[in-house]
Amino acid sequence: MEGIQVSVEKAGLHNNIAIIKVGGYIDTTTSAELEHSLDALLKAGTYNIIIDLGNVDYISSAGWGIFISEIKGIREKGGDLKLVRMIPDVYEVFELLEFHYILKAFDTIEEAVSDFDRSGMAGGFSKPQPATPHRQAAKGDGHAMASPAGRSADIATTEIFTPMPEPKAAPTLDEKIRQVVRDNPEAGTLKIKQMLNSSRYGSFKISWWDVRRRLKDLGLDSKSKRLDYFRSV
Repeated sequence: MEGIQVSVEKAGLHNNIAIIKVGGYIDTTTSAELEHSLDALLKAGTYNIIIDLGNVDYISSAGWGIFISEIKGIREKGGDLKLVRMIPDVYEVFELLEFHYILKAFDTIEEAVSDFDRSGMAGGFSKPQPATPHRQAAKGDGHAMASPAGRSADIATTEIFTPMPEPKAAPTLDEKIRQVVRDNPEAGTLKIKQMLNSSRYGSFKISWWDVRRRLKDLGLDSKSKRLDYFRSV
C-alpha cells in the first residue's frame, strides 16, 4: 500500500491558519501520521486548520474519523477545520456519508483561507432579469388619415409593425441541472455530471469541477439542498 506524505505551512492575513498538505492514501496504516500532525497544531494553540486533500486518492473510515473526532474540540476553542481540493472519488464518499453537515469543504485553498479571514462572508448570484416586453408601435399624432381603400393609416401601420413572436430559447445548462435534480434528487455530483452528458439532457460536456461550481451557484451543492428543491417543486 502506498504511504502518506504530510507537510504543514501557514497562511492567512495574520499567519494564523495552518494548512496540512496530505498526499497518498489515508487508511488505518497511514492515518496515524496525519493525526500526529493535527495533534501537534492543537497543542501549539493553532485552531484554524485547512486540510489540503488534493493529492489524496483514498480516505478510509479511520481517516474520516480523525476529522470528525477533532472538529468539536476545535470549534469549542473558537477555530474550525476545513477540507479543500478533494478529488471527485473522495468527494463522492464525503457527500455520500453526509459529512457536509459537519465539515466545510472548498474547491481551493484560497476560498478556505478567505472563509477564515472574512468570517464566512457569503456571496450571491444575480437572478436573470425578465425580458423587456415589446412596446406597441406609436400611432402618430392621433389623427387618422383615410387610405384609398377607406382604412385609416394608423390601423395599417399597426398591422405592418406587429412584432413576430420570438423563437423559444434552448434550455440553459443551469435549467438542465435543475431538471436533473428534479428527476433524480438523490444523485451525487458525479451522477449529475453523467446525466448531463447523456443525450436526454442535451449532451453537455462539462467537467466534475464545473458541475460542482454550478451546483454551488444554484444553491444545490449538497444532497439535502437538492432534496429540499425537489420537494419545493
